[in-house]
Amino acid sequence: MRSIVIVGYGMAGARLAEEIRGRDTENTGVTVLGAEPHHAYNRILLSSVVGGGMTPEMVRLHDAGWAGKHGVDLRLSTTAAGIDRVARKVTLTDGSTVDYDALVLATGSRPWVPPCEGLLVDGVLAPGAVAFRTLDDCARILAASRPGAPVAVVGGGLLGLEAARGLAGRGNLVTVVHPVGHLLERQLDRGAGQVLAARLATLGIEVRLGVRAARYVPGDGLKLDDGSHVPADLVVVSAGVIPETTLARDAGLTTDRGIVVDDSLRTSDFRVHAIGDCAQHPGTVSGLVQPAWEQAAVLADLLTGARPAARYRGTPVVTRLKAKDVDLAALGEVHTEVDSPDAEVLCLTDPARGRYAKLVLRDDRVTGAIVLGVPDAAATITQLYDRGIPAPSDRIALLLGRALPPGATVAHSPADLPAATTVCRCNTVSKSQLVKAWRGGARGVAGLATATKATTGCGSCRDTVSAIADWLASSEEGTS
Repeated sequence: MRSIVIVGYGMAGARLAEEIRGRDTENTGVTVLGAEPHHAYNRILLSSVVGGGMTPEMVRLHDAGWAGKHGVDLRLSTTAAGIDRVARKVTLTDGSTVDYDALVLATGSRPWVPPCEGLLVDGVLAPGAVAFRTLDDCARILAASRPGAPVAVVGGGLLGLEAARGLAGRGNLVTVVHPVGHLLERQLDRGAGQVLAARLATLGIEVRLGVRAARYVPGDGLKLDDGSHVPADLVVVSAGVIPETTLARDAGLTTDRGIVVDDSLRTSDFRVHAIGDCAQHPGTVSGLVQPAWEQAAVLADLLTGARPAARYRGTPVVTRLKAKDVDLAALGEVHTEVDSPDAEVLCLTDPARGRYAKLVLRDDRVTGAIVLGVPDAAATITQLYDRGIPAPSDRIALLLGRALPPGATVAHSPADLPAATTVCRCNTVSKSQLVKAWRGGARGVAGLATATKATTGCGSCRDTVSAIADWLASSEEGTS
């Protein structure tokens, strides 16, 4: 029996184990090493745990019996200490070893802590400062934050803003400290960042831009590099992540920002692969679930021989901010200027209502967009981007969410959605697949999620899946 060892039991490693077992249950032994004590959970939904909208149990990807049921040797609270590539063994921190025929590194990433006096003590975050990365981090944040207490969030990226929104929803007085001149600078242009900051202000979140945390005093807060002070009983650090490459680098594998992989997701050793946040592929944006899960599907095809010609060519991603009362999607060429000579760029700004829409087109195809506060437009533009079909000629209607792709109808209800519409981008689940799963016996959102994995990624499709489930249920009642 061929032995596959997966180092990492996060979203990428857990999905790979599922994908392998879905293709091969007899000829492949699967061992998964998880550093955390928990069974796999959806890291993307942690902001909902902080905000109180979900419990830790609700974000679990696997229950306690999953590994036994699927013949997976799952070892929790287990850390790999080294790789012997000649003997093909992984050494664990307790001194034991695990043999492999194929090794997959799904080691993810670790929080980056910006230089700030007093924030780190002997390499560990000082009392009153917590990173925002794991389920245990959520527990620490909730234990340290009480309603009405001031909280500072260091970092105005996706995770930082999601943490800020969750804490503000619990009644904390939240201030976001971000060193760049606008929020989400990787995903948004300056105009969108400004509108987003204004929108967050209406939700009780103060934003301090273009300043850095210079000194941290536990129980007092942060002194910023402009001399000002942010009071904080709790400081949440969410300033970015660093791909976890230590194991690979110590084993002599080629690393750069991450572990360098090719289209077969192989490292510089053909028996060792890498996927997820730790992997560096030219077509991948790190920190998002969709690329990791697409990589898991390709690698499972290769490792089991189900599709030997499978290759990972990259993922055109749509970034969404998972924060209550903030509807934001960004995709493709977000930084193309309005006066670009080789692209058609339209932009509408309505800061008073928290709306911003930017559209970038080339040869009538959507190649980039930022859509804030206009969910109907976001859904339509994402469809156009995914399918690569010409955009409607009425661009203003498109930006306002009043235009649909050619041949589509106004989707006021799930019945109006075309069958080919992608409902869950993270798992590439279409409306027709949901309908097929329903007809096969899946019921409710939970049943459809189990059958198709829809809603188990970023969670932004949950409302649509719920509406489709309600529509299918009412359709059955109407014919009974």
